[in-house]
Amino acid sequence: MAQERPPSLDPVAASRWAMLPLAKGKQARSLSSPWLHEEVARRMEERLAFITLQPQSWVCWDPVRAGLNALALLKQRYPKAKGFLKAQRPSEAAQVQTWARKPWWQPAAWFESRLQTTQFADHSIDLVWANMLLHQASQPEALLAQWHRALAVNGFVMFSCFGPDTLIELRAAYAKAGWPMPAHEFTDMHDWGDMLVHAGFAEPVMDMEKITLTYANPDKLLEDLRSMGRNFHVDRFDGLRGKVWLKQLHSVLLSLAKPDEDGRLALSFEVVYGHALKPQPRLKVASESQIGLDDMRQMLKQPRAPH
Repeated sequence: MAQERPPSLDPVAASRWAMLPLAKGKQARSLSSPWLHEEVARRMEERLAFITLQPQSWVCWDPVRAGLNALALLKQRYPKAKGFLKAQRPSEAAQVQTWARKPWWQPAAWFESRLQTTQFADHSIDLVWANMLLHQASQPEALLAQWHRALAVNGFVMFSCFGPDTLIELRAAYAKAGWPMPAHEFTDMHDWGDMLVHAGFAEPVMDMEKITLTYANPDKLLEDLRSMGRNFHVDRFDGLRGKVWLKQLHSVLLSLAKPDEDGRLALSFEVVYGHALKPQPRLKVASESQIGLDDMRQMLKQPRAPH
């Protein structure tokens, strides 16, 4: 199976966005995540109640994009587990670590376990938490492989991302105006399930929900979209546009107004949720079999209870 990426995604633009540093001079305490990412993280964390496995370690992948408030939820659900931060942007993990710490004058800060920014060993993590990342990954199968390598046997990944019906109203409005699409096409949840299996995961469980957000005016809508990411479509507008185009854009956005929503502008977001287990490595039946040293070490370990 060849390397796949979300249809029509420009991998160079996506990679640049993923590595874009936080604004210079920004204080760690002022870090914030997109509101929708925080809400999706909250809903995804509720799904952990149905998983019986109690991780002894977990890692949050790209914590600022994933939703910072989820860190407290994970610490509360798994108080004895060691939490790690994994970030692509330079210095982000250290900034998030500072952000997550309680002020020193609060007694709770004296006993809390600090989130770890050090590199964790391969095959050592019980839970990979990856909220709202896959749909903007330039090489999603490579990212799935990283998650698989991080997990111990019987560990599991919990993730979410946008599905293909996201921004369906905005796509229609852009098409009517004769403009390039406002975002690349997002991958269907069944395709994500197939890629999980190809990456070595087992028992993938996928589901989705649609969230509709409404906005008072075009400026509020655009502010929200900018916080979530950028347009990575390969045929997006080339170069900068001026005030005339912005006025046209506002006019196009006003067409999203819904009478049953008191005239507010409505946008749909399809959110895909998934989780999958890292199973015990299996040997292929052959006259001569080979297995890597890391896989052999994993097979010799006492297996944990399945989730």
